[in-house]
Amino acid sequence: MAKARTDGGSDMTRIDWLVLNRLGSRIGVTVFIFYGIIMLAESLDTWRFNFVADNFGVPMAALMVAMSAVRWTIKTLPVTVLMGAILGFIDLKSRHELTVIQSSGISIWRVVRAPTIALALVSLVVALGGETASTLINRGLYPTPPGQSTMQTPSGEIWLEQRSGEVHYVMLATGMQPGGTVLGNVTVFRIDVSDEDRIEATEAQLQDNEWVFPTATVRTADSPARTILNYRLPTTSSSGEISLKMASTEDMTFFELASLLRLGVADPSIRSAATMRMIKLLALPLVLTGSLFIAFAFTAGYRRSSNYGPAVLYGIVLGFVVFVITEMADRAGSTGVLDPAFAAIGPALVAIVIGLTVLLHKEDGRA
Repeated sequence: MAKARTDGGSDMTRIDWLVLNRLGSRIGVTVFIFYGIIMLAESLDTWRFNFVADNFGVPMAALMVAMSAVRWTIKTLPVTVLMGAILGFIDLKSRHELTVIQSSGISIWRVVRAPTIALALVSLVVALGGETASTLINRGLYPTPPGQSTMQTPSGEIWLEQRSGEVHYVMLATGMQPGGTVLGNVTVFRIDVSDEDRIEATEAQLQDNEWVFPTATVRTADSPARTILNYRLPTTSSSGEISLKMASTEDMTFFELASLLRLGVADPSIRSAATMRMIKLLALPLVLTGSLFIAFAFTAGYRRSSNYGPAVLYGIVLGFVVFVITEMADRAGSTGVLDPAFAAIGPALVAIVIGLTVLLHKEDGRA
């Protein structure tokens, strides 16, 4: 009896490895093919490649293309994992391995257990490790232009809305230093009730919750312009918040976003964008788990024929629908229309519920 139990446990382990190997290889090949296609598309941006090559050398330009492709590959993982998992399950079905496993009395949940755990662990490493590495390299070689991800502004212009109590104004700058705490060619437009309509300065420095203008020209509608030395305007923005405004949230790593949010961000739009990106990275294992469940649900059922075309088509279409919903929720969460936590986790839970519902339907013997 003891030997029988040992053999049974060994068989279950071999089944785990069999399913994991089939799915892992197919998912890996699919992701690699998509990565190659994306890298080819990135290499077509010859202006960016030449820009980096002139400043850092051709090897670094090639690295920039590779890391940029990594970023886009991570974004497409919900679809590529779904397609790879569908191919893996079809391979198991065509070899009759999945049929033998199910006919031996092993439940569907036992079959998907090992791939689900492995996928969750790998996706967590990708979200926190791979995304961090690609972000740091891309940011160093070719950063996203300031404000591009959050504001529809002309290239080279930086717009900041600042508040402090009843003081309310908008700043326009055309230059900045790293960190965003020193701006160049600044124009300030007062929105609150003030005798000063517009303030112009060649430089503005963020010091102790104040913007300091070493030399400022103050203009009003009914009086001549006057020059003021060491002009100051209060603000509630911290240096970390200004840094996040100056950069794109796509250029911030998970750990940098967590640190900035822990220190506090006063601007609600910036806080929403940073929170959305951070939670979205943490939710990647849930999203990919939903893709795996959908793939299994639409390919693991018993069929008299070997025609998997409709099932594969339904699974891929549903995967693209989940991907589109995820991206729409990302935009809504980044702009504050939806709560970032709900926008990041909601689509993943929907995908998991869809997959589980179909799997329960099949396990119950109704399909």
